[in-house]
Amino acid sequence: MTGTPPAPPGFSRPAVWAPGAGAVELVLEDGATSMSAHDGGWWHAGAPLPAGARYRFALDGGEPLADPRALRLPDGPEGPAEVVDLSAHAWSDGGWRGVELSGAVIYELHVGTFTPEGTLDSAVGRLDHLVDLGVDLVEVMPLASFPGRHGWGYDGVGLFAVHEPYGGPYAFQRFVDACHARGLGVCLDVVYNHLGPSGNRLPEFGPYFTDHYRTPWGSAVNLDRAGSDEVRRFIIDNALGWLRDFHVDALRLDAVHALYDERALPLLEELSTAVDALADELGRPLSLIAESDRNDPGTVTPRGAGGLGLTAQWADDVHHALHVLLTGETQGYYGDFASSGALVKVLTGVFLHDGTWSSFRGRTHGRPVDRERTPGWRFVASLQTHDQVGNRATGDRLSATLDTGTLACGAALLLCAATTPMLFMGEEWGASTPWQYFTDHPDPELAEAVRQGRRHEFASHGWDREDVPDPQSPDTVHRSRLDWSEPTREPHARLLAWYRNLIRLRRERPDLRDPRLDRVRVTSDDPARTVLVQRGGHAVAVNVGDASAALHLPAPGTEVLLAWEAPTTVDRGVLSLPPRSAAVLGPA
Repeated sequence: MTGTPPAPPGFSRPAVWAPGAGAVELVLEDGATSMSAHDGGWWHAGAPLPAGARYRFALDGGEPLADPRALRLPDGPEGPAEVVDLSAHAWSDGGWRGVELSGAVIYELHVGTFTPEGTLDSAVGRLDHLVDLGVDLVEVMPLASFPGRHGWGYDGVGLFAVHEPYGGPYAFQRFVDACHARGLGVCLDVVYNHLGPSGNRLPEFGPYFTDHYRTPWGSAVNLDRAGSDEVRRFIIDNALGWLRDFHVDALRLDAVHALYDERALPLLEELSTAVDALADELGRPLSLIAESDRNDPGTVTPRGAGGLGLTAQWADDVHHALHVLLTGETQGYYGDFASSGALVKVLTGVFLHDGTWSSFRGRTHGRPVDRERTPGWRFVASLQTHDQVGNRATGDRLSATLDTGTLACGAALLLCAATTPMLFMGEEWGASTPWQYFTDHPDPELAEAVRQGRRHEFASHGWDREDVPDPQSPDTVHRSRLDWSEPTREPHARLLAWYRNLIRLRRERPDLRDPRLDRVRVTSDDPARTVLVQRGGHAVAVNVGDASAALHLPAPGTEVLLAWEAPTTVDRGVLSLPPRSAAVLGPA
């Protein structure tokens, strides 16, 4: 914000980018004052405001609007902004040195449904569960302010503000501090490819969007047209603010394939450069994890080698192949992953589509990963995510249709793979609660359009319209909240212990977290539904089938370190494995 005069501690001097405005007023509760124009389309308030003061901006005498960079929107995006003093929090994480993504286990959670209260402060009360589980990085789904109370968070419009029903910015500081005190890093999910359909007033301030490209959500964010310098700055400042001011350790970037950008220096490369510089300044690692549909290893290739330089990217192909193995589902994009060798390919090379034909897309897709140079930890794999569960018609988890033995097989393959594993909240105990699509749009027309659109979409796939939950119903949110009495009851307690033991083995046995993709060996028997993964001197064996199986081990002398079902025996290099069972083997 060029030319912004410094404000005293605990105060803020509001400023706004409005290049097309002829006049801008700072609107307070007791009146309005004119703001002064500065270079580049910036406008500045004359006097600083104390923490707690509420204000808006009026452009050319129009309706007062909230600050696009507001750190707090106590009444939601349509209400006034409130000045926040982030320095007031007494951080206790002075000794925190961050978390490296290499070797880490990620845990994805949604604040609104992680606990019955649905707040950041109540989530702190469940962090010890995550410590006992053994995860390293807590990924929090988007916190950006949006209209209404309930939602997934991907319709945020106040990108700098923490959604008030979750507790607001000070609660997020407390949450991050509490995570660090327990040795947990924090990854925040951020959305830069679109804003929500309700409450988005950015276009009134400047050219934040362009019709030169179209996205599934409408006009694209303006990253390369006229005025895009400040738009890119808006995004980069947002990212750096979470990492610096809230002590966040990583950001997960939503759907980067929808960030249309023809500049010679792409936004993602510019962002990764800025984040690396901040990491050097802070003396702790900072990570950027992309969700990308491109299957392009260049996303995580270092900038010096011609890539974008992001730390990691989600690997949906691994999810799809594991899902087909466990469930047998082959509709839609799962069809390609039912082919022989698909599972072997993703466990050894991450992408099934690496320049090959994608029947779902009707074209060739992707490019191969250099298995010798690109470590597997740069790819985040999962059995379940908010997308893969919540975008099903009824939000049914794997545990809704699979027995615990089959779930245990999936966990063994995921947690002992060369990729970075990510769990979705409740997965570790086979939660019986669904995770459904829910909204709370105040606009009745938008609410009805979303409701009918959801029902029409799944009706076209053979679902009864009445079976699809109403996104606007409070019951849909309530059904999606975890039941924290389950982890102490069977069969949930046994599955939870299995996850804990797998994560413990992964940490204790370097072979099981070795990221070298070129050293992974996989044998898969599709008709018998058995898989044997060799990881150095260790092996992971699963039998998803209905009959006992005999698997020939690649090396004699291994012992069963962990098994789901007894009797699991090794005799002369042959492992006898019961149906729907898994075992991890290695030197005693």
